[in-house]
Amino acid sequence: MNDLCIMVAPNGARRTPTDHPALPVTPQALARTARACQDAGAAALHLHVRDAALRHSLSPQAYRLAIAAIEEAAPGLVIQTTTESAGVYGLDAQVEAAMALTPACLSFALAEVMAQGEARGMAVLRDLQAAGTGVQIILYTPDQIRDCARLIDTGSLPVSDQQRLLLVAGRYSATLDSDPAEFDVLHQALVETGLNEAALWMTCAFGRGEMAILERSIALGGHVRVGFENAITDAEGRPARDNAQRVAMVAAIARRLGREPGGREVARHVMGQRAEGALVHRASGA
Repeated sequence: MNDLCIMVAPNGARRTPTDHPALPVTPQALARTARACQDAGAAALHLHVRDAALRHSLSPQAYRLAIAAIEEAAPGLVIQTTTESAGVYGLDAQVEAAMALTPACLSFALAEVMAQGEARGMAVLRDLQAAGTGVQIILYTPDQIRDCARLIDTGSLPVSDQQRLLLVAGRYSATLDSDPAEFDVLHQALVETGLNEAALWMTCAFGRGEMAILERSIALGGHVRVGFENAITDAEGRPARDNAQRVAMVAAIARRLGREPGGREVARHVMGQRAEGALVHRASGA
């Protein structure tokens, strides 16, 4: 697939508007951001919601409100929810929230879904797949990439067609600046396991290193996640204007490298969305 899926991650679990005034946390602010990012070239959005105190939340009701606002403002934008623990939720609570929401797409870190052992983790992923949710597995290390490949090869990891993966180059830290070498190590493991061709993979990175790493990912055939969850400054440390500016930068890089930012159908394929629209409406009474 030469068309590129650009997914925007506009807020994350940790930052608030005190970190950057353009960081959206309310449904209304998320809706405005979603439309601006869609206009700039994003076809998907990685969504985090907050409680009344702006703390990370997995509340299905908070998700329903945010998703409804985004869908109204940015029709056709593919929405992926998160299961991120962020030091707040354990696996049981993550699974309970995900199954109550039954979103069209969500992300789940391999390390977090395996927190209670491989058998439990694979059962969770099978249940999510049976519910119709497209799952993107988050991988932080070469060992996790190799573990994921093993699970696919042995049939332990349920895969309907292609596994969806997110490579995270770097970690949350004091500086939040990823090094391109961190991506190179991950990509090497991806190639060694054959997942660079067998899976649909995406990359995100932190801080000043974000754009350089996303450019490498695009050049090597991957898809990308960009936004204020991971970086609120440019490569020189200057504050970014907003999420849409970062999306537009990625779209320009993609076109320069001969890849066109794709629309809804590309995003649905890359994110594993099997049903038209967000399945969250089916669970609105849950």
